[in-house]
Amino acid sequence: MSEYKNKKLEQVPKLPGVYIMRDGVGNIIYIGKAKSLKDRLSSYFNADIDSKATSIITAMRKIDYILCTSEREALIIERQLINNIKPYFNSMWKDDKSYPYIKFSVGEDFPRLVFTRKKIEDGSLYFGPYPQLFYIKKLVRWLIKFFKIRPCKLNFTHGTLPEEKKVKSCIYYHTEMCYAPCMGKVMSKEYKSKIKDVELFLNGKFKKLEEKWQSRMFTLSSNMHYEEAKEIRDRLYALQNMSERVMINEISQDEINESVQRADSINELKNVLRLKNPPAIIEGFDNSNIQGANAVASMVRFHNGIADKKNYRRFKIKTVKGADDFATMREVVFRRYSSLIRKNEKLPDLILIDGGKGQLSAAVSALEELQVNIPIISLAKKNEEIFSPSKDKALVLSKHSEALKLLQSIRDESHRFAITYHRHLRRKEMFPNK
Repeated sequence: MSEYKNKKLEQVPKLPGVYIMRDGVGNIIYIGKAKSLKDRLSSYFNADIDSKATSIITAMRKIDYILCTSEREALIIERQLINNIKPYFNSMWKDDKSYPYIKFSVGEDFPRLVFTRKKIEDGSLYFGPYPQLFYIKKLVRWLIKFFKIRPCKLNFTHGTLPEEKKVKSCIYYHTEMCYAPCMGKVMSKEYKSKIKDVELFLNGKFKKLEEKWQSRMFTLSSNMHYEEAKEIRDRLYALQNMSERVMINEISQDEINESVQRADSINELKNVLRLKNPPAIIEGFDNSNIQGANAVASMVRFHNGIADKKNYRRFKIKTVKGADDFATMREVVFRRYSSLIRKNEKLPDLILIDGGKGQLSAAVSALEELQVNIPIISLAKKNEEIFSPSKDKALVLSKHSEALKLLQSIRDESHRFAITYHRHLRRKEMFPNK
């Protein structure tokens, strides 16, 4: 475990509370209570964590917590949050689904990592169960590459290797992404020794693994085995960077409620707009000018329902003469996404245009020229109508709709940002020496 994480844990009090674990995109994946938050959270990172903790920590990237006056209060809040949010790890422990395990076949001469839904007494090590197959498949692919575990399904022993013609074209062998036991490049004992660290990793013994690799790196370096030392150093960096992605913060009940509300608004937006994925990243556009003078536009970005101000953008209009909202909107949308495409940066999940059908059509034409497919809508302020390129009729949501409230906040923020920039340019024009 990294020094960074240790310092974070030191700040957690030994008091009753509720802890909220999130994945890399902020989704709440597990909620628990504790008599002592510090002790309970520390147990997830020590050397003797159980399979349940291992399952959760695989997907976890952030921990929030709520301080409570008693363990009884923590229990009440935990129940309320679980009932409202229904995190998938809390749900999995209650049902009888057959979730997959990671199987480490240590009983073989050349062990592999595989998936299985049955845990049997066969001498193998089992980790899990895991409810989210996507995370675990990604983890296993990374582990195979990271530890150079053989990815093939060939059954062989150190005494009966497969025919050379079956394996000599293997890309993992030629790119040195595997120790190539099938080619007799490594004996069973040496191979097992090389991949023994997988067990430490899957048991969450990161601190022990880090110390072991540091010692091995220094030994190799002192013996002038620099290439092997470099490989261990790279593994250390990867392990430390992965560990440091886990953040621990105190959070209030109000903040939890707001977080749940944001999640509800994003999910509702996905449903009412019939999007394939929840719109975690939304970018909103607005124009501002007075009779065509100092024409500007703004773009704001919201991430998981929160303003991402470091990714706001301002535009001075370059190609449009006079007051032409449609042409202005087309220019800024084209400039924004041609820039992202050129830089190979992430595109948003949804674009929101301030205006009606005209502004929307102008923005759509820019996307079509760029040949980029991003869901896009507009929000007209007069009746809060939502226009979509694929629908003839506007969508009108209830004024109490969380999805509408999110769209309104993005629209209003893009308007504020555009007006602020426009006023700034006007002041510079009126008072050039100030």
